Amino acid sequence: MYTRLSVPRLRAATAGVLLIAGLAACSGSESAADTTEAATTTTKPKPTTTTAAATTTTKAPATTTSTTEPATTTTIPAVPVYPLTGVENPDPVIAARPALVVKIDNAPGARPQTGFNSADIVYEEIINDNFTRFALVFHSGGSNPVGPIRSGRLQDINLFTSYNHPLFAWSGGNVTVTNAINASELVNIGPSKAAVYFRSKDRKAPHNLYSNTDALWTKTPLYAPPATQQFSYRKADAAPAGTPSPGVAMGLDSIDVRWDWDAEQGLYLRTMEGKPHMDAGSGRVSTNNVVVLAMNYLPGISGSPDAQTVGEGEAFVLTGGNYIHATWSRPDTKVPFTLTADDGSIVLLQPGRTFIELPRVGSTIVLPPE
Repeated sequence: MYTRLSVPRLRAATAGVLLIAGLAACSGSESAADTTEAATTTTKPKPTTTTAAATTTTKAPATTTSTTEPATTTTIPAVPVYPLTGVENPDPVIAARPALVVKIDNAPGARPQTGFNSADIVYEEIINDNFTRFALVFHSGGSNPVGPIRSGRLQDINLFTSYNHPLFAWSGGNVTVTNAINASELVNIGPSKAAVYFRSKDRKAPHNLYSNTDALWTKTPLYAPPATQQFSYRKADAAPAGTPSPGVAMGLDSIDVRWDWDAEQGLYLRTMEGKPHMDAGSGRVSTNNVVVLAMNYLPGISGSPDAQTVGEGEAFVLTGGNYIHATWSRPDTKVPFTLTADDGSIVLLQPGRTFIELPRVGSTIVLPPE
């Protein structure tokens, strides 16, 4: 059952919608990012090849004691997919590379950012000073350039360990965060480790640090493991579960966000602070799936909140124009989130891109059918 939203700003942004829970707020002060200016290096990826999996048909041998033709058994291999999108028939060379996580600024001076619509998965997390920061996870495609790139947080370690030793591109951090990143399974390819970053001249520091995903992938360690699948996907032509909903709205401390379903494009379109959220290179920020994971945040170092991404909580999944109420669960950092619908089934996403929002508990409104 829904109740009316009591926060004035979200009431104005989502007039007529029904409240699942109210907004929460947090404040703090950001520590300076540890950034190092470096030369840009761009390396073209090697030509790729595609190898089709063979189908094996095995016929059981006949015997003289039977007058019935023996049955034929056909073994059909599973169709390979890109692990972070569920899209079928991937290029095997690309599919074998690691995930690349790039931390992206969301301060007013950093907008518009570049790279959203080329990333397989995007996260938005609350940080200090009531702002949010993004993490763009690339695998099946890339963005040249990508940025502005900013510092990481301790919560990034728990959040991205499930990607199986992903490359981690960031501007740096304080000593505590840097030491923790270096000791984790994330592969630090920040400016202090890789000279593949540059400063844009069209905006002021610290909102002007960029790189290219082609250059960042050249820093892949030898024998780096491929990215691990994070979600389950339905067939591209299968109908979504759930009930119709035009979208979802939420507050991430001082940042108001709304996603609206565009049936003509088959995409969700993002609004931030009451305005269309634009990507400098590809237009309106969009996605195939919106996954909202309600988070408990505990106080972290330097006043930065720390999302508790191990355990379980409430989830709101928007896919194919439908809404699915679910529970997220995760026993430890090495495994992805499991999304379980209220009927006990595993939530299946539309193959394609996914945007993951991490608001505080009680800060999400699912828009009712019009």
